[in-house]
Amino acid sequence: MRTTDVARESGYSAQQVRDLERLGVIPPAVRSDNGYRSYTPLHVSALRAYRGLAAAAEPVEARRLLAELRTATVTEAASAVDEVHARLARERAEVLRAQRALEGIQAEGAGWDDDFMTITQLAQALGVRSSTLRFWEEEGLVLPERVTTLRARRYGPAAIRAARVVVALRAGGYGIPAVREVMACLDGADGLADARRILRERLDRIAARSVALLRAGADLAAVVCAADGTDGTDAADATRGTPDPPA
Repeated sequence: MRTTDVARESGYSAQQVRDLERLGVIPPAVRSDNGYRSYTPLHVSALRAYRGLAAAAEPVEARRLLAELRTATVTEAASAVDEVHARLARERAEVLRAQRALEGIQAEGAGWDDDFMTITQLAQALGVRSSTLRFWEEEGLVLPERVTTLRARRYGPAAIRAARVVVALRAGGYGIPAVREVMACLDGADGLADARRILRERLDRIAARSVALLRAGADLAAVVCAADGTDGTDAADATRGTPDPPA
């Protein structure tokens, strides 16, 4: 197969095919006497597999994984791909846990918001360290009041509610910058509704990544079988004619 043939079959441009070969996503092409590249259907399978892996696990991870699959046993390769599925499942579980926590905040808020709490009391109630609450204060996520001449922290209803939301979002896999964005939404009228919307959007993105990995399944099998010395082209044929997702 010529470079243009592989590009047409894989959905990449000819330049992208050459670039991905250089990056090690696909094995080096055989060079003819006149210097032209000669590819096989396995190169197409590797490129199509990379598309799904890159969507599911990020391009750098996809390149690393494909390089491993080309020299792994079937058992090793299956374990590596299963781990990508498991990682997506863990991310989904974290977001669902955060959703349930937000629902609990809304349903039980009155019980929490009646009183003020010290930093020690709030840390114990949330199951975090006092140093964590101080860090969140430094990041502008949870702002307590200062009382007494010792400037001791006191958390009122708004700060307690904010702390509970931060705990939920952190449990959902959100980094501090993303949490800060959500917390800004809480100042508006729709507060918790906006936070739940952001979590739903994260679930949608995880679902899209899962589907991309499923689409790559037969082509991954072809790469793995070729590495193991068996013929995996039949598995890859199962996806032929299926429109590729955007690069």
